[in-house]
Parts: sequence; C-alpha cells; structure tokens
Amino acid sequence: MNTPPSPPGAQRTDGSSVRIGALVPLTRPGWVEAGQHLLAGLELAVREVNDAGGIGGRPLELVVRDTAADPRRAAAAVDEFARLDVAAVAGEYHSVVARAAAARADALGLPFLCSSAVLDALTEQPTEWVARLAPAQSHGWQVYADFLLGAGHSRIAVATQPSVYWASGVRILREYLAPRGGTVVELDVHALGPAAVCDELVGHRATALLLLVGHPDPAVPIVRAVRRDRRLAGILIGAPAGQPEFPEWAALLGGDGAAIPFLRYLPDRFGPLGARVGTALRERLGQAPSFVAFEGYDTVLVLADVLRAHAADEAGAAEPWSRVAVEGTRGQIRFSRAPGIGVRQWTWAPTQVVDRDPAEPDRFRILHTG
Repeated sequence: MNTPPSPPGAQRTDGSSVRIGALVPLTRPGWVEAGQHLLAGLELAVREVNDAGGIGGRPLELVVRDTAADPRRAAAAVDEFARLDVAAVAGEYHSVVARAAAARADALGLPFLCSSAVLDALTEQPTEWVARLAPAQSHGWQVYADFLLGAGHSRIAVATQPSVYWASGVRILREYLAPRGGTVVELDVHALGPAAVCDELVGHRATALLLLVGHPDPAVPIVRAVRRDRRLAGILIGAPAGQPEFPEWAALLGGDGAAIPFLRYLPDRFGPLGARVGTALRERLGQAPSFVAFEGYDTVLVLADVLRAHAADEAGAAEPWSRVAVEGTRGQIRFSRAPGIGVRQWTWAPTQVVDRDPAEPDRFRILHTG
C-alpha cells in the first residue's frame, strides 16, 4: 500500500492555479448525458470555491478530459494529469473506466476522488490514494434486491451483456436473493433478440426482468418488446444501474419508459445547501439535475477541503481522506474503510429506488429507501 506524502499541485507557493484533472464521458460510446451532468456539478462547485477565495487565495482550475467510456483513454489522461502537475483527479461515471483510472492514479501516487462509479473492486489492493463518493455496487444493489423482495418478486430474470460491471451485479443479486428464496436466471442479449427475451421470460415464469445492458441499445428495444407482449402484462421491468434517470430515456420510450425502478443516490428531502445547488444546477443544465450532478458538486467540495487542509498542515497530507468532514449536498461526507473495498469510501450516500410516474413521466416516485 502506498501512502501519499502530499497532493502534487498543492505544493506550489506561487500565485498559479490549483489544478484538478476531471475524467468525464462526453462522447459515445460513453453515457454522454451522465457526463454532462457530472461536469455541470464539477464546474458549478469550482466556480463557487473560487468565488469564496479559492485554495489559500489561489484559483481552482478544472482540466477536463473526455474518457468516452474507454479505460485506456482514461489511464492515458491520468498520465497527462501527472505531467500537468494536477493536485488531484476527480470524476468518472463508468465503473470499468474508473477502475483503470484508479489503478493508474495509485501507481503514480496521484490522489483520485471517484465521483460516480460503483464497482466494489475499484482497485486491486488497498490504497490511500483513492477515495469514492458513490455507494459500492454491493450496497446499492442489495438495497434494490430488498425492494424486489418487498414487492413480491422472487423469480428474477436479468438481461445481460459481457462486462465486469454487469457480471458483478448478477453475482451480488444471486448471492443476496438465494438465501431469501429468490432465483436469478441470466438471459444473454448477444444470443437473444428482444422477441426471444420475451419467450424466455414466459418460459421461466419470471415476475421481474432487470436490464443489465447498455443504453439506448439494447435496453430500449427490449423494453418496447416486453411492453408490447401481452403474455408479460404483469411483469416488472427494472434497471438498477439507472438508465431511466436521464431525459433521453423518456424521450425515446415515452410512457413505455415509466414504472421502471432504478437506483439513485439522493436524500428524500434536501437541506438548504442541496436545495440551493439543485436550483443552480437546473439553471445550468436546462433540466432537472440527476444524482450524478450532485456527485460532481460534492466531489469538488471534498477536494477543496482536502487541499485547504494540506495548505494549512502538510503533515496531515499523509492520509488526506481520513480527515475529511464536509457537509455536502446530500449529507455529511466522511470516509472510512468498508469491508472488502480497497479505497476510502463514503459509507453511504443516501440510496433510493425510484421510477418515473406513469401518469406524469417527468416526475419521479420514491418506492424504497435504504
């Protein structure tokens, strides 16, 4: 395990800016809407930090690189950030991409605060260089499994694609549901088209189908096929990874995209900071901010706290995350060691299961909290 002596860019004493490298998916095949929301939160917080005097009088500067959901591109960006002498790395939405960035940041001794990726195994070994705001997948998806069981669903089918992230999700669901009387059957969408998925659902007598697949394709065609199959009129479609969160989902599917529960990481009610930031993010985005936008904002709040603490006390930089106590938009943020997770983790961000209201698809209903 490496122990960081200090954030590199924070060591300067001249009037130059303090740089934060931001990893964001802004082009396909990355989830562009998620990237736009993440960046909006990062940028808003940077502006507010600078309006409040920056870091010891020095302005905070965001150096943005598009990952396009490519792990190699993210790793190369971290290398570039190191050459640019950034104080820390922030961001990323896709778990497999964040894992590559975390490995590179750990190897280079560069602090990385992961905003939104949830894969438990973000690093191969414990490290003090990396911390994460988003709940680990095992936490969030167990909350989702509790929702399924509470709603009376024990025969679960999952439409899957090859991915470390999706495979991890299947394992979490299977291991959590099995002792509670639940079963999980996998449907490989590379081998099955939407119509064949419907046939499999009927054959397995599944009461719920979870979409562990990419968006918009093949998620959207599968939803359309299931919604139009009279044999499956009573089946629940779910999307724990959050595909229905963004407006593109509703635009593509209309009413078919409603009543599809997903995970999001917001409190049931915001405090004053969250409410103010939510208003500012709505103005910035021109639409309701997703939980990802709040994750971006909170990321900069945490990093600003870490960098200010280092400027005041270099000796405290050896364990930067352990000293954090920041009031974020969704509650107080502190980091700890969670069992089985090698990074410093906020345990936990508020977790909800929500869906779009069929009567008003732009409105979200809270179905379960955990």
